[in-house]
Amino acid sequence: MSKGHPTKLEKLMDKKLSPKLNGGRHVQRILQGFDPFVNLVIDECVKMATSGQQNNIRMVVIQEIVSCG
Repeated sequence: MSKGHPTKLEKLMDKKLSPKLNGGRHVQRILQGFDPFVNLVIDECVKMATSGQQNNIRMVVIQEIVSCG
């Protein structure tokens, strides 16, 4: 990661993300970090169930992202 040319993920640091994961799972919260393999670290994460229920699950590392809004 070059300091002169920030990546798209660097521009999203400390911003709210809503990645959709494999298996129809969906989480929301603030991007805290990532690595060169695009594993994401999301803090104070909220898991969104299809029923509309929300579960707080603290910090998570996400390895496989389907899409991110």
